[in-house]
Amino acid sequence: MTQHVVPTRLYVQIFGALLALTALTVLVSFFDLGGGRLHYANAVAALTIAVTKATLVMLYFMHVRWSSRLTWVFVGAGLFWLLILVVLTLSDVFTRHWIPALPPWGLTSLQ
Repeated sequence: MTQHVVPTRLYVQIFGALLALTALTVLVSFFDLGGGRLHYANAVAALTIAVTKATLVMLYFMHVRWSSRLTWVFVGAGLFWLLILVVLTLSDVFTRHWIPALPPWGLTSLQ
């Protein structure tokens, strides 16, 4: 089995990109991006940068870019499983207001 030889220059470039994205994450954290309705814009920006960094690490430092199709199938299966977990978690979070919360036990006897 032959191995793909990656030039050191590519590793340095990817490392520089990761450092720049980390600096961008820190920079974004100092600004309030969500004036008004978009109160979650900072989280979306941070997650977008994090996913980009994770993709770079996976493709280049873990050598998935030059791997076989079977490796890509397992990477896709892992991402699909992560998507399932995120969707189930968000469905719980977004539907919590459907059931009204009961008052604490001591408050009903004070009336």
